[in-house]
Amino acid sequence: MAGSGEKSGGSFVELVVIVAVALGLALGIQAFLVKPYQIPSESMVPTLVVGQRVLVNRIGERFTSPEVGSVMVFHPPASATGDQDGVGIDAGCGRKVEEGQACDRPVSRRSQENFVKRVVAGPGDKIAVVNGHVVLNGKRQKEPFVQETCETGSSANFPQAITIPAGHWFMMGDNRECSEDSRFWGPVPEKWIIGDAFATYWPPKRIGLL
Repeated sequence: MAGSGEKSGGSFVELVVIVAVALGLALGIQAFLVKPYQIPSESMVPTLVVGQRVLVNRIGERFTSPEVGSVMVFHPPASATGDQDGVGIDAGCGRKVEEGQACDRPVSRRSQENFVKRVVAGPGDKIAVVNGHVVLNGKRQKEPFVQETCETGSSANFPQAITIPAGHWFMMGDNRECSEDSRFWGPVPEKWIIGDAFATYWPPKRIGLL
């Protein structure tokens, strides 16, 4: 008969294997399926607040393109986070941008940081923003989620429409006047998009689907 020491040793090995498998599954799920993110800024208020946590579907972007209206997690241009020389609208866009205009040109280098914004236009779309609301292909969009006031924000408008290039998506925060987004550093290449935020799980009072 096996002694108690052998039984204890076997149980310990079994526990180690179970923990290792569980960790491997958790890491695999985060890497390929679903990953949690924490909201770092006020740019998506009132939809998402600072500190709120969301779940991001990573596998969906492998098979389908983003949809206008979806909340996405993505890598912004390097200039948006100070990862390259130069700051501000001109450096972010790569060209001179006059007041009342938006950046219509994608940039070549991405940041390693993650941003959370809403898709407001896709490839081939013509977009303008008037009174804080998107005008997409000549039609003002219904956007009940938009926050229209911000004490320290900049203008949310660009009445002169721009056209989104192929393979790119225009991202904006719901808190329009408190959001640094595609208006300042251009549309985002689809390959920089991580996935769509489909649910929120913290804090408890805000649990639900997006």
